[in-house]
Amino acid sequence: MECKFALAIFVLLLHQCIANVEDSTTIEVSKSNKSCSCNLFQGSWVYDDAYTPYYDSSTCSSIIKEFDCLSNGRPDQLYLKYRWKPSGCDLPRFDGEDFVTRFTGKKIMFVGDSLSLDQWKSFTCMLQAALPHCNHKLTVKGALSTHAIMEYNISVMLYRTPYLVDIVSEKIGNVLKLDSINNGNAWKGMDVLIFNSWHWWVHKGSKSQGWDYIQKGRKIYKDMDRLTAYKYGLTTWSKWVDQYANNNKIQVFFQGISPTHYRSQEWNASTGDCKGETKPIPGSTYPAGLPPADEVVKQILSSMSTKVTLLDVTTMSQLRKDGHPSIYGLDGNQGNDCSHWCLPGVPDTWNELLSALLVSQANKTLQFNQL
Repeated sequence: MECKFALAIFVLLLHQCIANVEDSTTIEVSKSNKSCSCNLFQGSWVYDDAYTPYYDSSTCSSIIKEFDCLSNGRPDQLYLKYRWKPSGCDLPRFDGEDFVTRFTGKKIMFVGDSLSLDQWKSFTCMLQAALPHCNHKLTVKGALSTHAIMEYNISVMLYRTPYLVDIVSEKIGNVLKLDSINNGNAWKGMDVLIFNSWHWWVHKGSKSQGWDYIQKGRKIYKDMDRLTAYKYGLTTWSKWVDQYANNNKIQVFFQGISPTHYRSQEWNASTGDCKGETKPIPGSTYPAGLPPADEVVKQILSSMSTKVTLLDVTTMSQLRKDGHPSIYGLDGNQGNDCSHWCLPGVPDTWNELLSALLVSQANKTLQFNQL
């Protein structure tokens, strides 16, 4: 069958001339003797009145209330009309029917915290809206949620584990073990893994952070510098990936750091946060620059023997100060969520990028070298 996605790629080939890739973000584009480059993650958000969301609460029955900003009363809809425009090419829209045809029989798992939940739910809503006549089955068992499309024997899963490494209940309390990753047993047998972690590492207080002590080696700490702890935890994760995923030919992605917008000074506004924001930051640069955790991720990935593709959504998401639930999340006016993202919204673009990379790698028409 002739696929819409393939047609979109073909058009991209004609107009922007795709050939080869220098790293996980930059596509080298060539036609005849001319060449140019396209970094999928460098660009800007452009207003497009013709742009339509992939789904809403009427086409995704399982959309999560805390992300369903429109149903929660958000009055403005301008934020739904911005699409991501890479500087050197156009990002094709997601084609759900083409995707499940290509990945029939595969198991795809998102692993991480509530930002992974945000992305996973976006992806499953995109699939449900694209394939309304298919049998979609959702099962939840402990930390594992599975969205299965029965006709294609494809499973898109979420495994909730905010730190990736283990938290173990012991006599002294809950211990965050920076050297232990028994959680990894639940990730085996997958064809694609998309990891994410950072959001919870900055939480403080025993109720908020979910642990009482940190263990590194034989030493127990009441606390430590959170960026240092994050680096230790990701190092343990990287060893698991190098040992297991590399030997089992699993495609591995790491979602970049999803930003928050609690401090308007970061985008050169005098006071406030994401509340009431209705437009992205123009241009391609976030005034405050990248968060320190972003550099930790890149350092870890560059030291690995396994090819891990960085889904580098940090800067593009920093520009979307308008994309959070704010007071239109789970708690209404009682809360102000500038961490998670409205659905439909920004995570749909993350999944457009993920799909484009997966399809390209499956076709081997593009070779995404790693960091």
